[in-house]
Amino acid sequence: MIISGKELSAQLKSDMAQEVATFPEKYGRVPHLVVILVGDDPGSVSYVTGKAKASEVVGIKNTTIRKPENISEEELLEIIARLNADDTVDGILVQLPLPRHISEEKVIAAIDKSKDVDGFHPLNVAALWQKQECVLPCTPKGIIKMLKRAGVEISGKRAVVIGRSNIVGLPVAKLLLNENATVTIAHSRTKNLPEVTREAEILVVAIGRPKFVTADMVSEGAVVIDVGVNRDPETGKLCGDVDFAAIEPKASVITPVPGGVGPMTICCLMENTIECFLRKQQK
Repeated sequence: MIISGKELSAQLKSDMAQEVATFPEKYGRVPHLVVILVGDDPGSVSYVTGKAKASEVVGIKNTTIRKPENISEEELLEIIARLNADDTVDGILVQLPLPRHISEEKVIAAIDKSKDVDGFHPLNVAALWQKQECVLPCTPKGIIKMLKRAGVEISGKRAVVIGRSNIVGLPVAKLLLNENATVTIAHSRTKNLPEVTREAEILVVAIGRPKFVTADMVSEGAVVIDVGVNRDPETGKLCGDVDFAAIEPKASVITPVPGGVGPMTICCLMENTIECFLRKQQK
């Protein structure tokens, strides 16, 4: 089974649009997401454009603030502070990566925890591990939704996550643990990595290395979730962290690149924005 993130995200966004349509009467307005884009990196521009389109489909107000690559860290932090203080803004997202002269850690920590729709704020990360209310990171959240919608039984399964970032690797491992899987966290330099990955009934790969996972690293019938978005060095086309053509015949479930996890990440961003909005209304 090939899981189409496009199809699932379209269904979920349709459901959200119906919910958001009731908000003006209930609350007097719709959720408002502000995205800050620094520089003109083509990948970042594409992601931000996708978020704006998704917002339009769902009915969320979207504002994109574009700033040049040479913006100072101080000025960027001042923009975030103003957005934090603006009661009409429900979600704030700063598109990563940022130029090297700006500390991503400082920027992420500067966003109000209650408006951190990416789920990257240190307090949201801590709350996730302590099983407290928090904003879940979009990509890990989308992965769990995809697994459940595909009918994959997570409880009791052996899962291997290749990748240790706070954006995908560690939070998706935690969410799998919350679903009662047994989880091993590995990385590209893990000793005897193929032996580790062949034990996986659910394999999640998020390291950003084209076609890193080969067919001999995957057991027959495994569920393979590919988070990577890379350029194939031979063809120049988009590809994932796994060799899709070689692994697809062995896997029981697999996500393609593009069209797999990516659309679900944006879908969950919409969901997080709505959740942040509703929490504010309930206070």
